Formats: sequence, structure tokens, C-alpha cells
Amino acid sequence: MPVCPDTDIAYDRAGPTGGTPVLLVHAGVADRRMWEPQWAALTRRHDVVRLDLRGFGESASRPAAVPFAHHDDVADTLAALGVERAHLVGCSFGAGVAVETALEHPELVASLLLAAPGGSLMTEMSPELRRFFDAEREAMDRGDLDAAVQANLDWWVDGPQREADPARTGIRDLVATMQRRAFEVTADWDDVEEVELDPPTAERLSELAVPTLVLEGGLDIPTICVAARDVAGQVSGARREVWTDTAHLPSLERPEDFRALLEEWLAEVSRS
Repeated sequence: MPVCPDTDIAYDRAGPTGGTPVLLVHAGVADRRMWEPQWAALTRRHDVVRLDLRGFGESASRPAAVPFAHHDDVADTLAALGVERAHLVGCSFGAGVAVETALEHPELVASLLLAAPGGSLMTEMSPELRRFFDAEREAMDRGDLDAAVQANLDWWVDGPQREADPARTGIRDLVATMQRRAFEVTADWDDVEEVELDPPTAERLSELAVPTLVLEGGLDIPTICVAARDVAGQVSGARREVWTDTAHLPSLERPEDFRALLEEWLAEVSRS
């Protein structure tokens, strides 16, 4: 398991070098394992990096400096790997980190593919999102890690519009493993503060000047759908695609379709 010595960030890198690398940034309920369904096919054709954000997966160490910023971790890790510019692909919380990286380190970002954009890109507290936060917080307050994980599966894997389905058992099991790991890693992080951009990320979308594709799941929490439309509407030239049959994790629900979408996007931005 490679860990960048400059940042203590765990990562994988594979594929032919020479072109612009692709960086995969995982969701907040996941870690770099969420990209496994696309990894083998992508790395046959592209130089690809996937990493665990600090506090997730195998990037378990506390930050050396507090407060810290995920976008700085991304930039520092790319620099340590000798990557001067990359196509950033982010899901959910990772989409927010990708946009923050593009705002704070614009020289590093060649394009953005933002799936189910969340994190710092969310601007409203819908009733559904409030119910999720309440369920997770109440479970954590009583020390019930199983219930906290379950809340994340209910809201982020299944979504508010459908029940659990045996067809998604594999996705639920993987997300449960990744989310539990994040809870365990950050259990003693009460004094760890993450940097928030000022002005907030969602108020700076018009500053983005790279090709941007937004993927929205039609069965996702409404707050995420609003964020997807905000990004598509405020980033010059951005394109929005909607998969009506997926919720918050389209790359896990439709892995081959997501890989194809990413391949088409990389070909498109390479021609422009």
C-alpha cells in the first residue's frame, strides 16, 4: 500500500504514462476502493491515481497541522507524484474537494467530472438531508456505530425514494465497510478542524474555467440535485447529465456506464 511520504496520503497509481493523468476522489461514505469497478479498464488506457482523503481508508494519520485542507492534501500529493496537471473526477464530498482544488490550485486541474456533487457544493438543508443528519448524529451520540452506518446506507446507497433491494447488497456491503472505517479512523478527531473556503465554494463556481461535466442521480437526495443544477448553471460551458434510475453513487450502481461516460468525457476534453 503506497503512502505519499510528503502527505501521509494513501494512493494507487497505474496505467501508461505520457498523457494527462486522471485523479479519482472518493465520496464521503467511501474511500478509494469505490473506484475498483472501473480501475482495471481505466488503467489499461490512462495514467490514473486514486487516493484516500485524510481520515478515510488507509490515510489514517491525523494532520500534522490543524486546521488542514483536503484540497491542499490533493495538491501536495499530486506534486509529490510529479503530476503537474490532471483531470479530476469526484463523487459527492469528493466532488466538493475537486472543485476546491480547481479554485485554490487552478494550474493543477485540466477538467472536472462531478458525480452527485455534495460536500462544500451543497447550499440548502432539505428535510431529507436533515433527517439523515439527525439519524446519524443520534446513533453516534449513543455509541451505536451499526445504526450510524445503516443511516448512511439508507440515505446514500438506497436514497430517499426507494427501499433496500437485494440487487444492491454488494454495494451496501462495500459502502458499509468503507463508512465504518472512516468512523473508526476519525473517532478521536474532535479537535481536528478542516479549512472551509471563504467565500464558500458554492459561491465561487463562476470562477471555474475548465471543462466541467456534472452527473446527477434522479433518485438522490434533493439537496444534491440542487447542487448539480447550481454547478451546471453557474460554471461557464458546463454540461449536466441525469441518470434517472440511480441515487447518490452512480459509479457503483452503473459501473460500466460510468466508465464509458468517463472515457467519452476524457476523449472530448482532450480534443478541445
